[in-house]
Amino acid sequence: MDFRTSCEETKTGICLLQDGNQEPFKVRLHLAKDILMIQEQDVICVSGEPFYSGERTVTIRRQTVGGFGLSIKGGAEHNIPVVISKISKEQRAELSGLLFIGDAILQINGINVRKCRHEEVVQVLRNAGEEVTLTVSFLKRAPAFLKLLLNEDCACAPSDQSSGTSSPLCDSGLHLNYHPTNTDTLSCSSWPTSPGLRWEKRWCDLRLIPLLHSRFSQYLPGSDLCRQNAFQVIAVDGVCSGIIQCLSAEDCIDWLQAIATNISNLTKHNIKKINRNFPVNQQIVYMGWTEEREQDSLQDRKYTPKFLALRGSSLYKFLAPPVTTWDWTRAEKTFSVYEIMFKIFKCKTYACVLESHLMGLTIDFSMGFVCFDAATKAVLWRYKFSQLKGSSDDGKSKIKFLFQNPDTKQIEAKELEFSNLFAVLHCIHSFFAAKVACLDPLYLGNQASASASTSASSAATGKVKYTT
Repeated sequence: MDFRTSCEETKTGICLLQDGNQEPFKVRLHLAKDILMIQEQDVICVSGEPFYSGERTVTIRRQTVGGFGLSIKGGAEHNIPVVISKISKEQRAELSGLLFIGDAILQINGINVRKCRHEEVVQVLRNAGEEVTLTVSFLKRAPAFLKLLLNEDCACAPSDQSSGTSSPLCDSGLHLNYHPTNTDTLSCSSWPTSPGLRWEKRWCDLRLIPLLHSRFSQYLPGSDLCRQNAFQVIAVDGVCSGIIQCLSAEDCIDWLQAIATNISNLTKHNIKKINRNFPVNQQIVYMGWTEEREQDSLQDRKYTPKFLALRGSSLYKFLAPPVTTWDWTRAEKTFSVYEIMFKIFKCKTYACVLESHLMGLTIDFSMGFVCFDAATKAVLWRYKFSQLKGSSDDGKSKIKFLFQNPDTKQIEAKELEFSNLFAVLHCIHSFFAAKVACLDPLYLGNQASASASTSASSAATGKVKYTT
């Protein structure tokens, strides 16, 4: 059985994908328990021919009212072919369901128009006669403006037939004797009347990202520069999703939270299975990805992915997740927990949400907690570490802080929602551990007490930026 069929879907939605140097194009994300599926639209033949997508030849007739019943956009001036942007619902019988919005027109009556400008294609179609044979191919990665509805992408309206001019950004429909009051669109699932062929527009798998041991980040690779409403997911075998661009900050947070939850659940389940092979004193407590800043590259802020695992009384640092028992003997570095000396960032900022507004929470070693508006940078509230009297979380995304007002002595509750709950809690605990270690001489001189720091031990070994 295909392992995808056993995965219960947890989230689906439309995003943009930046893949290499290509212009972002629309994709659909399917998030299941153990896999992220990235899909793109394609037109495929589902009967009468083998399953494939490619060029199609379609013959249509011009009607007295309605003309060819289609509109076009684009052209060579945009470095793309002319693309069908609208199909009239009234022309269903004539088009036979063989043309789709997003089809690139490659030939008209045998004339190659792949590199023609928009107005040139309009003229060829206008002079094509009562019957025209089109060779088309679905343009899966067309620029977004080609797939917008009529007049929604720009202010200029399509010109009338007598004007002799047209805009490649607007639907050229009236040039083809298209009736301006007809605003219906042909359903993508309509069937052809031809008994031999049956075409459909479907979402097809572009990339599959197994989530076990995968990592995701909003940061540019190797740097501490954060992308705006975008992230990428990288599988353990190195397969990358590409840059997934969400439509809003809220969508981005939702996706990051959902992916993080699934990865966390898979990691916990995997730890349980691995621990069956280890004695009680060698059980795995935690494992996951971090990014380590190289010590000699302070100016460049260069980061390298590392995989940390806390097992028994040791902290392991790997270049890749350990899969076999033998892998545990090949760690890049191994540290005894009681020998670890903590070094942490003096300041760390996390993105969060407060009453549907995007905020930032900075945890500073000397200043304490500062919450500010992400857009205006205006500070909403700030508290010192000494004012924190308690905190709680829902185990998913929300943290509630209890601060004591120094003047009124009243307890003030502040609740925030994070896309990465574990990293925030971990950072807070690490600050507490480091603060005690730095300020309490008895703590430094008591080796037995030092072993109690295992609750925050995964912040050890250099300067680490958490991304998952």
